Order: sequence, then C-alpha cells, then structure tokens
Amino acid sequence: MNFLYDAVYPVLPTFAQNWVCSAAGYAHFRSRFNPHFRRKLAEWEQTAHWPLERIVGLQRERLDVLVGRARQHVPHYRDLPEPSTSQDAGSAIAETLAAIRPLEKAEYGLEPTSFLDQSLPRRQLIQGQTSGTTGTCLPLWCTPETLAEEHATVWRMRRSCGVEDPSVPNLTFNGNIVVPFKQTRPPYWRRSAYDNRTLFSIYHMTSANWTAYVDEVHAAPARYVEGYPSAIHLVARALLDAHRPLPPDRVAAVFTSSESLLELQRDDIEKAFGAPVMDRYGVSEKVVSMTACSERRLHVDMEFCIVEVEAIDETDDYVTGPLLVTGLSPHATPMFRYRIGDVGTRSKHPCPCGRPGDVFLDVDGRIEDYVLTPDGRQIGRLDHIFKRQPDVAEAQILQSLPDSLEVLIVPRPSYSPSTETKLKREFRARLGDQIQVEIQLCDSIPREANGKFRAVKSQLGRIDA
Repeated sequence: MNFLYDAVYPVLPTFAQNWVCSAAGYAHFRSRFNPHFRRKLAEWEQTAHWPLERIVGLQRERLDVLVGRARQHVPHYRDLPEPSTSQDAGSAIAETLAAIRPLEKAEYGLEPTSFLDQSLPRRQLIQGQTSGTTGTCLPLWCTPETLAEEHATVWRMRRSCGVEDPSVPNLTFNGNIVVPFKQTRPPYWRRSAYDNRTLFSIYHMTSANWTAYVDEVHAAPARYVEGYPSAIHLVARALLDAHRPLPPDRVAAVFTSSESLLELQRDDIEKAFGAPVMDRYGVSEKVVSMTACSERRLHVDMEFCIVEVEAIDETDDYVTGPLLVTGLSPHATPMFRYRIGDVGTRSKHPCPCGRPGDVFLDVDGRIEDYVLTPDGRQIGRLDHIFKRQPDVAEAQILQSLPDSLEVLIVPRPSYSPSTETKLKREFRARLGDQIQVEIQLCDSIPREANGKFRAVKSQLGRIDA
C-alpha cells in the first residue's frame, strides 16, 4: 500500500489528489471520532472540574483494572504484583507503581509483541510506529478505545477554546507529503473535503512561494490552525513580513504539537494569526497527554495517564527530571512507568487557571533545526523519513553546507543495502534531488549536555530557545 501511494499519488492531477486526501480524511475521522470518543469527551469535560481527590480516585480505579488485565493477559507483565489495597487512593497509586520497575524503550523494542494483550483479537487493533524523532522506529498497537480517548483529551482542550466540533474547517501544517516535491507552481496545499481540512505542504516553503501561502491562509475557511510549531512559525513570519496578519478572532486558536514550542515561535504565531497558541504534549505510544490552559501551562490529562518525575532538581516550587509515564486507557500494549526520554518541570502549586491536578511548567521534548535546501526551502520535523525504517536504531541529520547532508545511522542487525536505498528515497521525496545525502554508519550518536540529541542539527537553520 505504501509503495502504491508513493508511486501513484505524485502523478495524479490535483483534483484526484484532493480525492485521495478526502478518502484519507474519512478514514482519519471515522477511526478517531467514534461513539467511545463522544462518551469520553462528555464525561471528561465534567471530570476536569472534579475535586482533585475524586480525580485521583478515578486514576486509581483505572490503574487497578489495567494492572489486573496485564497480569492475566500480557506475557511481559504476568509477574506483576497485585495492586495496593491501601484505602487512600493517592497512596495506593504510589504503592502500586513503586512495585513496578521502570520500562525502557530498548526493553520494549527487544520483544514488542510480549506487551500485547493476548485477549484482544489482532485484527481489531490499530497498528502504527513510534514517530522516528531520533530514528528509533518501534512497532505499536492500540485499541480503537485508546485512540478515541487520546483525542477526547485533545478535544476537551479545543472545546475550551471555542472550537466545538472536529468537523469545523481548519488549516493543517504537518509532515504528510500532500504535494509532490517537484511541483513548482501553486497550489502548495490540498483539500480533504470530508473533514474540512486544508493540508499545506511544509516542503515548499521558499521565499518565492510565500505570497501563495499567505494568500491561501487568508482565503481558506478555517476555525482553527494545527500542526508543527516550526512550520506554523515560518508561515507566521511570512504573514508578518508581508504586513498581512489575520484579523483577531478570524481563527479561535492555533494548536501545536509534536515539537517543543519555543517562546519566540509562540509570540510570532499569536501576532500573525490573531489567536492564542495552545500547545499539547503527547507521544506515539499513546500513554501520556498534557494539554495547555490559558496560563500557558500543561495540565496532565489525569483520566488518561499518570506522570511521575524522577527528580534531578527540586525546590519548594517545582521538581524537574525525566518523565515516567503510565497510560490508563484500555491499551493493547500496557506500559507502566515508561521512561519516554523527555524531561519536565512540574509545579508544586495549583495552576492559576483553577483547573485541579498535576500541572507542568514545561516539557523539554523535541527541539530540531531546519534543513535548508539549495533552492531555499526551510524544512523542519523530518521524523517521517525514519518512521518506516525498523532497521535503524537511531539517526541524526547534520548540515553544514546548503547542498549536502550527513546522516548518522546506528544500524540494527537487520540493516542492509536495501535499507539505505529506502532511506535515500524518503529523503528525495522531501528534499529533492539537488541536495547530496551521505549516510554514515556509526556505533552511537553523541548526546547534548541534557543527555539527548537533536534529530536535526544544522549550522544553517539553527533553532535556539
């Protein structure tokens, strides 16, 4: 199916590509916004206002059910201790989790099928992969209920901003290749009629094309904007440089995710789109969700997950450290105390917005630079290149010259010449033929001072906080 898409879609006329996008929009919409989504959204719009003790009680109930199912049906967790019987819900959660050792990504990657709930028919599960942000592509499975619940957390936030329904018109800026790279004339966007989305290409953003982007942002109907902050920020700068920001209240909000949102990006986006930026933190494993409030803080969606912090810095006001996350949805692959690889700072005080529960001041997740192509395109968030590459353990893209890239690859044992051919094809689809791509195999990738590494590290398209 992927080969058919890669081979056929680029040669279709624009109207036919719009049909394909609409068909994908139909599948996207139906899989996420099912009756379970509607029930949970209605329920969780109420629980958001519950007293904290009652929310923790709900967490405890969901955790106990998940541990019970894992003990019975998940091979990796057959030896889990029984949940705590403490009468206090908070103490019970702490005791139950303390008896479970943290789960590393590498451990999951060794035998992912051992995490599958054996009572669930495989044909009913939704299969995917981790995002490939660091080149680590792991197979994932989730239930339709988990997917629906994740989107219930998203739409609880969006409805609080006045965006009432998933079917309202929107502008989307993400990594999907909706416009063939070799196309040199507008439109640099496609329409998904079923879910009212205008899908913009993030691979055609050059100075010569900005007028077309700015015109379409003004012309396309939209109640909200969503996508990668790096891509939306480039459009925001184009709107501001053209002295054509959107009028206030034209859109209700701009919803960002998948990358760390920098303050310089937030300021420009809010000026250009005349609307607040509402950020969200989530992961492909669907075991954590944090959504923004009016105070620009990230609230843990406690009905959906539990987030622990392994303290490396602590004061009377906050605690900072790596995150351990536990999903609470009816998951196909339960993950308890999953070390996701990101660092967060949790406040020790209630949020001024009034919403009870755990709240984070920031999460240090994915910060990536832009790649600059010889024809002047600025392209960020290239994780899609590695999303279908299980033979790659880790990867990093380095750029010091405008006409070449160096790609560091930590190979898995299954890596072969055909893997390299596939990788180069993915690079060409997003970056074109003018830029040289040199792949180098290595044993490890150097980390930054915080223990992580940038998936894209460029001397030409540097992003700094």
